[in-house]
Amino acid sequence: MFDILLACLIGIICGVITGLIPGIHVNTVGAFIFSMSPFLLHSYSPEVLAVFLLSMSISHALLEFIPSMFLGVPEEGTVLSVMPGHYLILQGRGKEAIRLVSVGGFGAMIVTILLLPVFIVGLPLLYGFLKPFIWIILSGTVVYMIHRLSRDFRSLIWSSIIFLLSGIMGWTALNSPLSASVSLLCIFSGLFGVSTLLYSLSEKSVMPQQNEHFQFELDRDIFRSIFAGGIAGSILGFLPGMGPAQGSLLAQELSGASDTGSEREGFLVAMSGVNASDALFSLMAIYIIGNPRSGIAVYINQLLQGLDFNHLLIMIFSAITAVSISLVFCIKLGDWFSNSMQKINYEKINLSVICFMSFLVVFFGFMEGSNLIFILLIYITAISMGLLPHYLDINKSHLMGVLIVPAIVVYTGFV
Repeated sequence: MFDILLACLIGIICGVITGLIPGIHVNTVGAFIFSMSPFLLHSYSPEVLAVFLLSMSISHALLEFIPSMFLGVPEEGTVLSVMPGHYLILQGRGKEAIRLVSVGGFGAMIVTILLLPVFIVGLPLLYGFLKPFIWIILSGTVVYMIHRLSRDFRSLIWSSIIFLLSGIMGWTALNSPLSASVSLLCIFSGLFGVSTLLYSLSEKSVMPQQNEHFQFELDRDIFRSIFAGGIAGSILGFLPGMGPAQGSLLAQELSGASDTGSEREGFLVAMSGVNASDALFSLMAIYIIGNPRSGIAVYINQLLQGLDFNHLLIMIFSAITAVSISLVFCIKLGDWFSNSMQKINYEKINLSVICFMSFLVVFFGFMEGSNLIFILLIYITAISMGLLPHYLDINKSHLMGVLIVPAIVVYTGFV
């Protein structure tokens, strides 16, 4: 039992590190650990390695909101948190924003675990019924999302164009000779990371003074958003092809929150809940329907050769431990960022992060022996496309077409 607990603690620390470093995805570390598993299994059991990977992914899911909000450098699960998170930080409410995402992730994880018996009983039958219609569900969600997030006819047209263009780029990149990890690194670094930072530099943005004192109260709206995040994250972990864009839309409808207006606080809680809940439920899907739903879940499934009931109990214990300790890390490190960012030249930080992310794109492409010219072409295209929503004044979440369109095409069965 001690080795399981130690693996959980080490995984949490690694997740903190990967979550705070822009451009480092938890799947990258997961792939490295899995590739080393033939050697590691001589000294450690498969359960120890599995607990390490799960704890790391949960810790990463909470901590990655810190660079997402303070620097505008998101991962896939936090891309939609950039705008409401930045809004609160520009209001000097950085510490409040950190507590919102911390409580959202922790609460949604507990909701997911409490509802697990219901999912185990009901989801296998539901999955068998819905599987042939997944592409219809995705398409309907897209149409509703574009309509819901458009203010007028002009924004509706531009949102549709941006969605389709990003989808074409996603299909091209994901079907290229590049590995999926390098393709996604280029796409998300350009669409949501570097483009946001470049726009921030062009607007001469500065980090405002953050309030030392903050108001944070667990009210009815917060609890509703926590529940919505847990349910939406579980659905993401259950249905293939579903991503943060669809999860955020579902969480908005369940919680009544929005990424604009006075409902931003509830939106951040729900988004954090979606991210954390998805990290766990994508693994639980192995036990429920026999299919992993994330990169980390795939590695754990390979290590354990399936997930039985004893494994399930170990994973639940590890998840509760990981999310509880990560909650403390997120608040403490988030407060440190809030206090320290005013003492640092924000423009230099942005430039440094842009250079670092660009270096990672080239470095990982070079390590895999990929065509660097093609990588840079995708990267520059993604940055250019990522700038368009800022200047067209439309919701940047429509760029998630980069993953949704390929998923729809695959699940139609045409290719």
